[in-house]
Amino acid sequence: MIEQFRRSFAVAKKDMLIFYLKGPVVIMGLIFPFFLFLAFLIGRNLGGEQLFVGLTAMTAFFTSTAVGPTIIPWECRGRTFERLITAPVSLTTVLLGDLQASFYFGLAISFLISLSAAVYLSVHPNPLIFLTATLLAIGCFSAMTILMSSYPPTDVPADVMMLSSLLKFSLLFVSGIFVPLERLPAYGRAISFLSPLTYYVDALRHSTGRGYLPLWVDFGMLILFGIAFFLTGVSIHRKVLERRFT
Repeated sequence: MIEQFRRSFAVAKKDMLIFYLKGPVVIMGLIFPFFLFLAFLIGRNLGGEQLFVGLTAMTAFFTSTAVGPTIIPWECRGRTFERLITAPVSLTTVLLGDLQASFYFGLAISFLISLSAAVYLSVHPNPLIFLTATLLAIGCFSAMTILMSSYPPTDVPADVMMLSSLLKFSLLFVSGIFVPLERLPAYGRAISFLSPLTYYVDALRHSTGRGYLPLWVDFGMLILFGIAFFLTGVSIHRKVLERRFT
């Protein structure tokens, strides 16, 4: 078990060295959330806590999902995925390494941005709630990238980026960032509960004041979503593995 984790960490290190300076990562992981936050901010009279929650949630969501969906297609196009599969590592270990790369990148950028925002906005979130929520959320979002990259089995990163962007924007706009859960109609809240980002946003609101759902529900759902994303993604990857090499 320890040896497999060490091998997955080697895969994660390779991913971070090769893929995290590519243009799509910088655009989707850093520049795009910044301008999306400006659109959220301009013309609205928002308090520091709401701005902090919105900026932190969008940063964590987009940075941790920026490159994960495209790693496998890039690997397939460069014919390096075949060598990984034939190496003494399992497919699960390879995917766990991809997950770790997304996790470390998302965690580093999210903490940097959120701490800077907290100082600038004079917001003092509960450190234990904030830390726990952010770790669980970035782990969940990183696991979601494993599912995003599982289908279609293509070596064209743009195909996966198109589908993953559609999914990410759908989850973003129903998550309660722009309209708080308590102000949504009943059907809107029902839809928002399908987004894992909803639970992270609510947990962040707990850290700065009071959330809508019980905190244990937010944490529990992030864990359940993360496990479901990873296990489902691994299962689909196994089913389409042979099609990636044809």
